Amino acid sequence: MAAKVSFVGAGPGATDLITIRGARLLRHADVVIFAGSLVDRKLVQLYAGKADVYDSAGMTLTEVITVMMDAIAAERSVVRLHTGDPCIYGAIQEQMEALDRLDIAYQVVPGVTSAFAAAAALKQELTLPELSQTVIITRIEGRTPVPERERLNAIARLGATMVIYLSVGMVEKVVEQLLQGAYTTATPAAVVCRASWDNEQVIQCSLSELADKVHEAGIDRQALIIVGDVLAARREGLKAKSLLYDGEFTHGFREGHCA
Repeated sequence: MAAKVSFVGAGPGATDLITIRGARLLRHADVVIFAGSLVDRKLVQLYAGKADVYDSAGMTLTEVITVMMDAIAAERSVVRLHTGDPCIYGAIQEQMEALDRLDIAYQVVPGVTSAFAAAAALKQELTLPELSQTVIITRIEGRTPVPERERLNAIARLGATMVIYLSVGMVEKVVEQLLQGAYTTATPAAVVCRASWDNEQVIQCSLSELADKVHEAGIDRQALIIVGDVLAARREGLKAKSLLYDGEFTHGFREGHCA
């Protein structure tokens, strides 16, 4: 059965960071339902100028599904546009379950999540040899709970690179819980607000300064917190180079040579 509904990742914000497939689906969509509180309306206007557009910011799940059902009944194609990648805090699971019950075919098109747009803004690799080979994507508990085993102070014990979504409005609580793990007040941290947007903001500081810097900048939403030693690797001259391009390293495509 051909997909009649497409869940599309809009990317982190910039209109040219949507995938080619996502842009193509938008151009041919008859109906677009987009997360207006997070997705830049300019992107919708650019790629879906002829579609009927619904802003889901003020809609319930039932209303969203009803729009999809009506469109499918009229043999019209639907794009459900989510910020970043729809599989990361995208709230698409309940929508897909509803479509399953209705026997409506759908597909999911990935997008660039804001974690990677934020790393690009920082010009920073998130995984560096001997510093961190693990990236944790998480959030702190708020109105949406998290499993007890995944509380921030528990997973902070790893000391890995951490990318924290949906939590900048509780930055003091974030810092408090991180300091109960492997991080210290001197651990480097960063906040990227509206990564890739025209009004992108970037803060780089130590963990002890994080809360004050966030409040001074007036940031309370649409921002990621990144924490970990990788953020200071260049500044502190730490040796964290990959072996992949080391002249002495042998792999399947090149024979290494001793110096």
